[in-house]
Amino acid sequence: MSRAFVKDDGAEPEPRFDLPDPDSPHYPEASAWALLQGADAGDSRSAERATGYAWGDSRLVEPMRVILADAKGRDDMRVVRLARRFLRAAGAA
Repeated sequence: MSRAFVKDDGAEPEPRFDLPDPDSPHYPEASAWALLQGADAGDSRSAERATGYAWGDSRLVEPMRVILADAKGRDDMRVVRLARRFLRAAGAA
């Protein structure tokens, strides 16, 4: 098989997430968005490492609810689905 079709572990750089300072009041919402972006890309681990929050972390329930409401208002069904999955994982569906 051609090596062009084989994905080697570590061959791609980890994605970068633009996050504010962890002491910022905006950090939880930015982290929630980063977790959604990671999940959408199929790479939740990188987002978890970058933010310090795990998928379904109960500390992000409120920011995720804000994101969910906004996504519903914009009819962004992909974000709605991911935010709902997060909230289910947090036990807050």
